[in-house]
Amino acid sequence: MAEYIPKIALTAGDPAGIGPELVVKTVASPEWKGRARFVIYGEVTVLEEAARRWSDGKVTEIRSAGSLPFGSFELGRADGRCGKIAYDGLSMAVRDALAGEVDAIVTAPMNKYSVNLAGIPFTGHTERIAELCNCSNYVMMQSSGNLRMVFVTCHIPLAEVASRAVKPEIVRVTRLLDDAVRAEGIVSPKLAMAAINPHAGENGCMGMEDERETKPAIAELRASGIDVEGPFPPDTLFVESTRSRYDGLVTMYHDQGHIPFKMLAFDSGVNSTLGLPVIRTSPDHGTAFDIAWRGTADEGSFRAAVNLAIRRAVRRREGGSAC
Repeated sequence: MAEYIPKIALTAGDPAGIGPELVVKTVASPEWKGRARFVIYGEVTVLEEAARRWSDGKVTEIRSAGSLPFGSFELGRADGRCGKIAYDGLSMAVRDALAGEVDAIVTAPMNKYSVNLAGIPFTGHTERIAELCNCSNYVMMQSSGNLRMVFVTCHIPLAEVASRAVKPEIVRVTRLLDDAVRAEGIVSPKLAMAAINPHAGENGCMGMEDERETKPAIAELRASGIDVEGPFPPDTLFVESTRSRYDGLVTMYHDQGHIPFKMLAFDSGVNSTLGLPVIRTSPDHGTAFDIAWRGTADEGSFRAAVNLAIRRAVRRREGGSAC
């Protein structure tokens, strides 16, 4: 029996950023022949201009997220109109995925400030998709090959981390990571957890959060059969000799995990959301306004996100987990 060919939704992201370039360059690649079909969500004239510049002048099926003609906004600059196009395109793609019209979603970068300029409260793709899916048990994962990383807290101010990186959340997020690693065929995942404080708190000398939260969480997880070690001092967890021993890493907040991950896998990293009823992946970078529409954007991370979405969509079709 021939392998299923999934239909993948690609959101073009902010029209003023690098998203349109990434999408048309990626779709133009012959590597997807016989592997995937695509539908792009964005502004038609913007995508047509991007295709004229960086592909054969043709684009695949487009679903319009609104009208904002190319040339009517400034490239590489935050604009509420661009933010609304990106927001509406994302919302359309998620609703189509929930309706079964597409098998997975790959999202190009959006600019949070642009969306907020449109009067729409927005903290990130992950939160908006979860809202549309009416899902509260989800988490962001970054991955590149055998490097997998989740975040107990993500798009919140640093001042709020200590009050929200608490035992129940740590346990919940670690279970989602364990499920995701098992879904990739690793029967007995080995996980590691970062501490909240420097030096893992030095047994309470540098803060009591790890004594109260991370250590009891690890004990509960291990008692339930999940193989997780830690808490590790964050400044040593990401050293190759340590991280290479594990199939997944649990970090406590956005920059604790994102900084080392992007240093290790900026051009190949993929962002995905675990726990949702839909498959969603994205590149691990932003709108890059400083190089937008110059033809220099590297689509490597976006292609990696498409590849992961295809694999998960086929696995789900065949009856496996797509976490």
